[in-house]
Amino acid sequence: MVEEMVSNKPNTFLGLDLSTQQLKLIAVDKELCIIAEEVVNFDRDLPEFKTQGGVQRHADLLTVTAPTLMWVKALDLLMERMKSKGFPFVDVACISGTGQQHGSVYWKSGTKTRLNNLDPSKGLYEQLKESFAIDNSPIWMDSSTTAQCRALEQVVGGAQALAEITGSRAYERFTGNQIAKIHQTKPASYDECEHISLVSSFLASLFLGDYAPIDYSDGSGMNLMNIHTKTWESVCLQACAPNLEKKLGDLVPSSQGIGEISKYLCSRYGFHKSCEIVAFTGDNPASLAGVRLQKTDICISLGTSDTLMLWLNTPKPAVKGHIFVNPVDKNAYMALLCFKNGSLVRESVRDQCSDGSWEIFGQSLSRSPPGNSGNIGIYFHETEITPFAQGVYRFDKNDVEVQSFTNDEEIRALVEGQFLAKRVHAEDLGLTVDKDSRILATGGASQNQAILQVLSDIFHAPVFTIPGTANSACLGCAYRAKHGWSGTTDVKYDEIFPKNEQYDLAVTPRVENKDLYDVMAKRYKTLEQCINNKSLSAKSN
Repeated sequence: MVEEMVSNKPNTFLGLDLSTQQLKLIAVDKELCIIAEEVVNFDRDLPEFKTQGGVQRHADLLTVTAPTLMWVKALDLLMERMKSKGFPFVDVACISGTGQQHGSVYWKSGTKTRLNNLDPSKGLYEQLKESFAIDNSPIWMDSSTTAQCRALEQVVGGAQALAEITGSRAYERFTGNQIAKIHQTKPASYDECEHISLVSSFLASLFLGDYAPIDYSDGSGMNLMNIHTKTWESVCLQACAPNLEKKLGDLVPSSQGIGEISKYLCSRYGFHKSCEIVAFTGDNPASLAGVRLQKTDICISLGTSDTLMLWLNTPKPAVKGHIFVNPVDKNAYMALLCFKNGSLVRESVRDQCSDGSWEIFGQSLSRSPPGNSGNIGIYFHETEITPFAQGVYRFDKNDVEVQSFTNDEEIRALVEGQFLAKRVHAEDLGLTVDKDSRILATGGASQNQAILQVLSDIFHAPVFTIPGTANSACLGCAYRAKHGWSGTTDVKYDEIFPKNEQYDLAVTPRVENKDLYDVMAKRYKTLEQCINNKSLSAKSN
């Protein structure tokens, strides 16, 4: 949709999201109301690249990439669609954006000059066809760098030591390990590369007409940046590849302006030459901005995978989970936990124990006792991320493993187990809950009142639901564009919003259950650790 806009000065802000399956744009007005949206779906709209779900899976089943030029062509198509609808580009005051975290782009030597001198009569795709030293960009789904991960951890003194420096232990999808693999397996291509971008800074570069810097938040997801000094960590750089700092360029705060829009885009689409670009960031930090997470909030997304985000003033890096620099406050941090076994497991137990009905599932939760008479369940249908383990485990009140529960016990064990896991791992990263804390719940399961009541009781905090957050990362970048715009850089992020409340109170915690779940959290942590130790032992054997 595009509404007619008439103004005396630029008053529109754009957010873009280069995600796994699509490139999306959202425009908001000065009141931060959405006025335009457009999307390019890679599989449907660009079938010549032969992607499935926006990616290409390789024969080894571990390597997953995306064609870099597909992303370039997607931007051409997106901008042409907006132009054909009469979108007033001249009204855009500022642009920011996001990209799928951990992906990387390798610019061929000489491309900087080409970016600086683009011909406005031609599209980007036509002009950048020969601009990449690596044609297919490694992305977050890639898991082919285990050897490089172990080597990096060994250099710095172990997984915990690396986490304390960079915010995370070595992960296969993290960019430093991907760069190390390319240097080792394609040394000529690495040498031919003059600059390396993240997906976010790559997209920013196309708007800037020059290589855009990497921002602190997305830079935190590389195993290369010191999250405390917010500089590249030399020991990590040297462990991954030579001359790496030069190829990566500068790091900047996520809310910093990085320049004005390129002359190319002004000439081709009619942007005003004063339109500013604010540093682009990763999709998880952008989502934090999109849900407007506050210092005392806990954001829990209940989707195919479940995620948890926290605002932290003092980070406590651990070998599970991630610590990133906060995208809306460079002096703060955010914690991120990802759990692979989310809605698909809930749906499986629903089908097995409540005839496929969410209504019956909720009734079961409501009539079964909090604490489940001491029974605890741990359900990892797929190999979990946090912790690294697989299987279904059921324990009675004496922590003795049993083979089965009743249907009511199974449903409550699943829901309690999932939320106990989130609580104990969040506490390891620095979570504290006080009278001002609240949980912001998103995703499909956030519509189920009975599930939210268990969540509220386990965390002992009220739960609010957030309407209209399906595109929180893209929308968050439109917000960030306004926040970083000239004249607002000294304003706190939450001060740019109208003072109306965005959230709906869903449930409040039942005080009588606090002590019960404090005890269960300790039990769950011990039981999960035992399972994890067995899993790691089996893997090493």
